[in-house]
Amino acid sequence: MNSTGVTPNYIHDYAIVCSFSAILIVSAVVISITILILVRRTKPRLHTIRHLLMCNTCVASILYCIVQINNYVFLFFVPSVTSNIYCRWRAYFTYFTLCAVTYSFLIQAISRLFIAVFSTKYKCLVTFKTHYILVIIQWFTVTIIPISVVVTKDVYYRPMKFCWVPMKKIIHTSYILIACYIIPTLSICIIYIFIFYHIKQAKKGARHLLRVLHGERRDFQLLRNILILLSIYLMGGIPLVLYVLSSNRILYLIGIVTISLTVAAEKVCTILLDQELRQIITKLLSRMKRIAPLDNTNTRPGYQEKLPHIQRAMTQPQPNTENT
Repeated sequence: MNSTGVTPNYIHDYAIVCSFSAILIVSAVVISITILILVRRTKPRLHTIRHLLMCNTCVASILYCIVQINNYVFLFFVPSVTSNIYCRWRAYFTYFTLCAVTYSFLIQAISRLFIAVFSTKYKCLVTFKTHYILVIIQWFTVTIIPISVVVTKDVYYRPMKFCWVPMKKIIHTSYILIACYIIPTLSICIIYIFIFYHIKQAKKGARHLLRVLHGERRDFQLLRNILILLSIYLMGGIPLVLYVLSSNRILYLIGIVTISLTVAAEKVCTILLDQELRQIITKLLSRMKRIAPLDNTNTRPGYQEKLPHIQRAMTQPQPNTENT
């Protein structure tokens, strides 16, 4: 991620792009918090390894969204803060949270690799302990990757520009691009391709009867999910990669939006592709629809006028009918 030259004519473009990006960011935060609450309150159905990693991605996404909003605030509303040190730390947290999101996707792919390929032979790989270690390694890694932004002086304050590594710092720019985007994305692609290949081979060899009976349907579902996730991962970074190669300002502006769009789209796909989470949300919505009419019974037209007559009839003593 890099900065591009900004003239007064570009400020309006920045405002439009950042406003649209902010809308996507708020949407991503709302969905992420909703997922965290549902997983926390739904026991034990959603207390699984898959949902643990899903929540890890949600936390990373929320942090990224907070940092991006902070960058927009400093760009448009607090231009008086011109410290180079503050600028470097804003750049550090930007790359830190971006790496946290991309590498959280990577450990989800690694987890699927463990479950689909190695779970039979190495059962320890599918335990919560192993995945807690994966999460710790992920956060340690993303803390180290952007440290170059702080220890060097490549990032410095420039009026009406984001605190990112300048385009002219080719080596540093290439390092950030490769470490934050290319390495995790290529790794995810390779892992998912390997998983799909392994499942196809397992079905041909008839290793599991259930997989043989229902293999075609599961293969198509897996392929669909893989294509959706890979499309999301690629969509987020391609405009910025093309910008690095071409220095086209339009690609730079598009790249600002696509990263936020990727985070929001991933959250929507998380709900749509996760059957348990989708069923719980559907049940909650249907329950709200059933309860809603009961809340309105006391507010129907004419009910308040008839209420005194109803109460009087209920309290009026009944005639004694013992002797009749």
